[in-house]
Amino acid sequence: MTPPAAAAEQHPDAAPPGPGPAPTAGPGAGPAPLEGFTVGVTANRRAEELAAMLARKGAEVVCAPALRIVPLSDDQRLADVSRALIERPPDAVVATTGIGFRGWLEACETWGLAEPLTTALRSSRLLARGPKAKGAIRAAGLTEEWSPPSESSAEVLDHLLERGVAGLRVAVQLHGEPLPDFCAALRMAGAEVVQVPVYRWTGPEDPAPLDRLIEAACGGGLDALTFTSAPAAAGLLQRARATGADRALLRALRAGRPMAMCVGPVTAAPLAAERVPVHWPARGRIGALVRRLAEELPRTSPELPVAGRVLRVRGRAAEVDGELRPVTPAPMRLLRELADRPGRVRHRSELLAALGPEADAHAVETAVARLRTALGDPRMIQTVVKRGYRLALDAMPCE
Repeated sequence: MTPPAAAAEQHPDAAPPGPGPAPTAGPGAGPAPLEGFTVGVTANRRAEELAAMLARKGAEVVCAPALRIVPLSDDQRLADVSRALIERPPDAVVATTGIGFRGWLEACETWGLAEPLTTALRSSRLLARGPKAKGAIRAAGLTEEWSPPSESSAEVLDHLLERGVAGLRVAVQLHGEPLPDFCAALRMAGAEVVQVPVYRWTGPEDPAPLDRLIEAACGGGLDALTFTSAPAAAGLLQRARATGADRALLRALRAGRPMAMCVGPVTAAPLAAERVPVHWPARGRIGALVRRLAEELPRTSPELPVAGRVLRVRGRAAEVDGELRPVTPAPMRLLRELADRPGRVRHRSELLAALGPEADAHAVETAVARLRTALGDPRMIQTVVKRGYRLALDAMPCE
């Protein structure tokens, strides 16, 4: 697990429905990297783009926004702050998010304040918390003085305090929620802090899709969950607590089923605080997130030599000699139990428990029969008389 950074969010995100069926690989090419896996998308702003990238890698995608961005209803506050900064330009400006900085200038455009504001900011030291904020600053025809490699608010604060802020006027563009510790530290160091409120985060208008996503994560229906902002990660956990599903969700995430894949360490912070193993790419981009997931998720399914064939368990399917074979839920639960301890005999009572409390005494035999059919080779599942079943491994592991 990569260590988390102690900051609030990576960059904001928005969510439409998932894309159509994933493309399949050509003959002899083997399955696409994420084919057979189901991936949840919690993003808001760029959910459709992220879902399309995942689908191109073969994933089945489930979209459910964990948050939404709400513009401030009291625009007068933002207008008043903007006029005050035009009249008395700040010595330094902290841009925390690209969408927030752009939204600020777009709102000023409607009031005829965009040009005077950008003119005022040319005399200020501009600090961008990350690449999105940096891009928004440059798109406005301005130039940032500095941006931290970690995209961490804490590092921006350290940078300001090291250079001294006593007597300076510092404008801080908020990113959806207050930054009390950040602003308080600047005030304690002698700065005059002007907070620029642009938008806020809140829960989704319709929480039903998010509830279904949480239920799927708890029940083994998801292989991975993706996060592109810390508020989305926090929003998922908050909704799980509100519905009483938090214990089951954390148990599943801590076990790595589903895998938590974040766009960067700042986004991962709320999950890491709950002792969830988190993964992220070297570059904080959604394309890099998809590539990292396409590398990591198949690694959770090692190759097993079974009855002269090569078996890999992939989410809702089994890969047999490079061919993807769909498996229905009950046989798949049984296959996972057998593959978790390959070659070892699993007693019928263990397998029955894995099929759930509603399974009857004949459920195991029925699931085994269906699994053998799905795999295409009945020899792969070996019956051990009066004991249970096991995968017929070619090379048995040491007991």
